[in-house]
Amino acid sequence: MCDNKIKILYIDDEQDNLFGFKASFRKQYEIFTAINTAQATTILKDNSDIRIIFCDQRMPGKTGVVFFEEIKEQFPLPIRILITAYTDIDVVINAINNSHIFRFIRKPWVEVEIFSAIEEANKFFLASSQLHLKNKELQQAYKELDKFAYSVSHDLRSPLSGILGAVDAMTQMTDLTEIMEMLLLIEKSIFKLEDYIAGMHDYYRFHQGALKIEQIDFKVLVEELSSLFQIYLTTNKISFDCKVDQTLPFRSDLSLIKMILNNLITNAIKYQKKDSMHKSITLSVQVLVEKVTIIIKDTGIGIPKSHFNEIFNLFSKVTTHGTGSGIGLYNVKNALDKLGAQMDIDSEVDMGTTFTVCIPNKI
Repeated sequence: MCDNKIKILYIDDEQDNLFGFKASFRKQYEIFTAINTAQATTILKDNSDIRIIFCDQRMPGKTGVVFFEEIKEQFPLPIRILITAYTDIDVVINAINNSHIFRFIRKPWVEVEIFSAIEEANKFFLASSQLHLKNKELQQAYKELDKFAYSVSHDLRSPLSGILGAVDAMTQMTDLTEIMEMLLLIEKSIFKLEDYIAGMHDYYRFHQGALKIEQIDFKVLVEELSSLFQIYLTTNKISFDCKVDQTLPFRSDLSLIKMILNNLITNAIKYQKKDSMHKSITLSVQVLVEKVTIIIKDTGIGIPKSHFNEIFNLFSKVTTHGTGSGIGLYNVKNALDKLGAQMDIDSEVDMGTTFTVCIPNKI
């Protein structure tokens, strides 16, 4: 099958050389050919999985070394091999020393040398690809660490400072109404801390261990969540309607599904319109043989479509409304990925938001 073959690009301004190379190696590898560097660049853009590039040094317009230097930033992964005559050896040595190319092959090439070069280059490609992936993961980890350090200093210190300030002010008060106002401020700060700590707990748990698959009764789960949020719903005068349609068994990671629902319902509560007289949240669960579909709909402030992707970033906040930590939806997205699940968003500003989650049944 062609898909399992190593993909190789050969660049030469002589058509006979292109035909000869493809005829010699097409059975073992998937060969792409280009008669100039412009055509080669187009092929690379259209085929990101090309692993090895052979290029003749004596190309019209620009040399092979110059071409390799130009594409190094845009296409860093393919291994570059130069085909050159004896007279270009000094140029080749400089190119190798400057990491422009992996190795060179003298012209005219012989099949056994090409096979050897491909084998070595492929091993180097696999090692370099792993290193490139690890570097990307490390860069992402550093970014998250920077965000985490800022969030700790801001999201923890801010509510603590608010609590200390309120306590200090209360020591000077005698009016009961003023004291009650301060207590409400303290309560708000504590909720913010609680939300942040819960989010960090979910974030830590997500990165630990494998899935724990077990039987899930969504009626029991929804009743548990309704009870958990009852005080918040009552305090904020939000109606909460639930419907569970489950007659079939469903298996998945209960903790991750609970975390997903907890975060989505919490957001639906937080981001209600404060001045609205008709605040509502509806939760529907339908279990089928292959999946469960969960829909959470609210009458909140909504999310601008331009922010749909941004809301899943770590510590991302697209609004100052509410007391969100910017961790919840990041954790939801990662949990969904771990479960192999999908989520769609339908939202309009000032009209509300609907999250539709589809989680596969791991029977």
